[in-house]
Order: sequence, then C-alpha cells, then structure tokens
Amino acid sequence: MALFLWLGLSILAAVQSSAVKNCHPGCRCEVESYGLFDSFSLTRVDCRGLGPSATMPIHIPLDTAHLDLSSNTMGPLSDAMLAGPGYTTLVSLDLSSNRITKVSPNALSKLRYLETLDLSHNSLDRLSSSCFSGLPLAEVDLSYNRFQEFDMDIFATKANGGPVSVDLSHNKLVSVSRSLRGGVLHIQSLSLTANQLTSVPRLAGVPLRYLNLDDNPITCIEEGAFAQLKDLVHLSLSGLRELEEIKPHSFDGLQSLQVLDLSNNPRLKTLSPAVFSGLGSLLELNLSSSGVMSLPSNMLSHLPSIKSITLGQNIHCWRTQKQGQFHWQLGQVQHNEVLNCNVEGIIF
Repeated sequence: MALFLWLGLSILAAVQSSAVKNCHPGCRCEVESYGLFDSFSLTRVDCRGLGPSATMPIHIPLDTAHLDLSSNTMGPLSDAMLAGPGYTTLVSLDLSSNRITKVSPNALSKLRYLETLDLSHNSLDRLSSSCFSGLPLAEVDLSYNRFQEFDMDIFATKANGGPVSVDLSHNKLVSVSRSLRGGVLHIQSLSLTANQLTSVPRLAGVPLRYLNLDDNPITCIEEGAFAQLKDLVHLSLSGLRELEEIKPHSFDGLQSLQVLDLSNNPRLKTLSPAVFSGLGSLLELNLSSSGVMSLPSNMLSHLPSIKSITLGQNIHCWRTQKQGQFHWQLGQVQHNEVLNCNVEGIIF
C-alpha cells in the first residue's frame, strides 16, 4: 500500500514539475487543478518585484492563466514586452506599480483571452484609442494614474465583448468623454472616485449597473444628470465636500436604482421632494453625515419601494407594517406600511 502511495505521489510531482518547468528563476509558479477528477488545470505565475535587471518578456509556462508582473519598474510598455509563449493564454494580468508612462497601441494585442487587467499605480496620462481593441476585457483598473481627462471610446468595441468593470479611482480627471466611433460600450461598473470632476460626466446610454463618483469637487447635480442610465442599480455620491445643491429631477430615468448613497456631503442642506422623482425602485437611501437633517413630508410619494433611510449621525428609519382596521368587504385586516425611526420627531 505504501509503495502504491509513493508511486502516486511521485507521478503527481512529476506532472506538476513538467507543468512549471519553464518557470523563471525569480518567479513562483503554481498549478491549480479543478473539475471532476482534477481534469482541468491552470498555472498561476507570480513575478512581483524582480528588479530593474529583469528582461522583458519574462519566460513563463505555456499554460499560464494568471500572471503578476507588478512592481518591476517596466517604464513604457512596448509591443515586445508581453509577447511570446505563455502570454497568449493569459486570463488576468497585473501590471500595477511599474512606472508605466505609455502603452503602445499593440502592446496588449496578443492577449486575446485577457479578461482582467490591472494598470493601477502607474504614471499614465493617456491611452491610445486602439490599445484594448479585440480584448474580451471584463475588468480594468486604472486607479492611481495621472489622467486629467478620459475618453470612454477606448472601451468601445465592434465585437460582442467588451469591458465590464473600469476603476479610475484617485486620478486627476477633469472630464470624461465618449464618441463611440462605430463601437458599443459594454461597461457595467465604473468608479471615478477621488478625481477632479466638477460635474457629473455624460454617460447616457452606457449600460452601467454601478457608478461611483465619490470624493469629487462637484458643486451641483443638474436636472437629468443621470438620464438614460436605466440599468443603474447602485449610485454612490458620497464625500462630495463642495456639493450644495441637487436640482429637481436630477435622478429621472434611474428606473432600476436600488441604492443611493448621498452620505458625507456637509454642504448639502435641503432636498426638495422632486429630487426623488423617478426613483420608484429605490430601496436604500443614505444621507448620514450630510447637512440634511430633515426630509420633506411628501417625499415618500416618489419612493414607493423604499425600505430604509439613514440621515444625520445616527438616525435610522425603516419600513414596517402598521396594523389597520378590519375591512368588512375584504373580510380581513389590512396593513399599512410606514417608516419608523429610532429617533422621535422625524416626520415623512
């Protein structure tokens, strides 16, 4: 029995050894098996922090699916740096913290299965319009770069696939533009946190489900600012320290919105009932740590689905059922839904 066990372990070690035989000396390569009887496998390669002497492209196993090349001081990303055996099978690639100042138009062109790309913590201020062309990207992280403006057209594609999640956090964006030159945007999640946006960017028609505009110097949200974002489910407008006004009908068109975060906006003092027009699906409203301390009594007519409201420092309101009187025609007791708060004197 012990002999068979030893033979089995030897065979397994030999198989795993052959799978990572092309592993770079400074990298760590691991084979991950999954599926029935471990019938499928993929290789995860960690080449973080190899140092400035590392020559690109790094040699990696032929079946590599996940590659981490972060913290390697790569500088400008040329066409040859991500070419060669092993790169064509990549599903995810981490290029963060590499002092990348430029991405050549064809640097990523051979990565035809790439779904996740991390370019955060670099020195990018622009990207060519074709750098993501033909890639089935599902998630792109561009946070902590130097973008002052951003053209959404780089994510346009004539294929059926396209980016789903884009993170532009902690840049210095002044504007976001989109021209859609014959392409179709497929982004569903977009974060523009902590940039220099002074107004809500024009995103009409983009099939977003999640949008984060936190920590931007936006002073006013105009009427129709989120028009045609009918698929949006979660909208975060927290930490807008300069925000003083949300105009009526600003959220018109957000027919699918379930969560609205307006917390940590100290200059926002009042909200008219019409601000909530069009939010028939809204379940959660967060106004905590904002300047809004009371809400208009008839605002609930615009929020038929609301389940909870938070405002002030520690005021929580939630929807409950209030038992009504027996209805003689229906033969049953009718219940009325009301909002109860943990602090007395809050009236809606």
